[in-house]
Amino acid sequence: MHPHSPAATGLTRRGVLVGTAAFAGAAATATAPAAEAAPGRPARATVFRNVRSYGAKRPTDLVAVDGLLTSGPAPHGAEVIDGGGRIALPTLVDAHIHPDKTAWGEPWVSRNPAGSIAEYAEEDVKLYHALRTPLKERAERLMGHAVTRGTRAMRAHADVAPAFDLAGVEGVGSARRNLRHALDVEIVAFPQHGVIRTPGTRELLEEAARTGAVDRVGGIDPIGFDEALDEQLDVVFGIADRHGVGVDIHLHERAATGLESLRAIIARTRALSLQGKVTVSHVFCVPGLPGRELDQLAAELADAGISLTTVAPSSDLVLPIDRLRAHGVEVGLGSDGVRDSWSPFGNADMLHRAHLLAWVGDARLDEELEAAFRAGADGGARLLGLPETDLKPGSPADFLLVRGECLPQILVDLPQRDLVVRAGRVVARDGELTGR
Repeated sequence: MHPHSPAATGLTRRGVLVGTAAFAGAAATATAPAAEAAPGRPARATVFRNVRSYGAKRPTDLVAVDGLLTSGPAPHGAEVIDGGGRIALPTLVDAHIHPDKTAWGEPWVSRNPAGSIAEYAEEDVKLYHALRTPLKERAERLMGHAVTRGTRAMRAHADVAPAFDLAGVEGVGSARRNLRHALDVEIVAFPQHGVIRTPGTRELLEEAARTGAVDRVGGIDPIGFDEALDEQLDVVFGIADRHGVGVDIHLHERAATGLESLRAIIARTRALSLQGKVTVSHVFCVPGLPGRELDQLAAELADAGISLTTVAPSSDLVLPIDRLRAHGVEVGLGSDGVRDSWSPFGNADMLHRAHLLAWVGDARLDEELEAAFRAGADGGARLLGLPETDLKPGSPADFLLVRGECLPQILVDLPQRDLVVRAGRVVARDGELTGR
């Protein structure tokens, strides 16, 4: 999940990310868009009255019919919910999260010193065995919490290694099924312990893809951690090609090492015609590139249909989203690990993550704050192949209601999410799930 660190003790997640960086498809989601009304079945309709879309001065009604917003009148008998003048905003997409590792909701865990990927992976195993709550329940608890904070979809990375077998994939899969009414989920089989350096991992990746348990297979620092650039990528891309799944590779390597790995990923994506099915996460070799070199690399990524994700760890490691998007590179925003063995921090709140993106980017103007929100709402949606939500007729009826003045103020102040709506149904109210 994170790279090497030069220090051995006392590191936060940010410290690990910053320190390590100095070293060296499209898949189907768990639930489909809202279905049209079956013949003879009354339309499922709800009117959300007295709401202000994006903070408009005058309130209006949002009418949801069978999961989509409509401009027409609501069918007879539609449920009516008074928004009380609250602001309606699209729900967000978490493009990179590790729900299998979490201790969210568990008794406090005191973390041990660690200073490398291998050491942190060992801590993952210790925490996995120490926690009494089954993984599937912990994952569902965290993913459900994400829903209450306004997340409508996520790409979930689940560790795959002999130490866990496929428990992470199975646990996140169980949570996905139980939350399918509220959340779209893609699952990545993630080889945190390395693909080549840990015998047995490639077989587990193959099994996860072959059985249809995952939507993507992952990789991690082919040079800096696995020390097997060609062998790792041959395994990962071979599995993707054989089983028709996507790829999402963690790449923390910086400078020439990271660029060498990234260009090898681009070459394999083109060779296997996997355009649109490959994502590279973190990509610490991209921030700080000179303008001309960044533009050239962005053009290559766009031509190969490769998307990127960032978790906004710091000002020097966050991806230059606007410049990449200008070249046609899709960039998603994610929350990464949440209260796991790597760090006590994280909360699976994508509005807060968009706030952090604005913070590390030194956003000041309203349009800069709004752009950070759109990165969390739209960037991940494009990454996962989901329709964007713009609160206009024909848009998915996926939105949240909050009290506030305007979008920039909401991003800064992070008010409570009073109501979360998925496909026209209220799925969370006042921070609690409302049921199936």
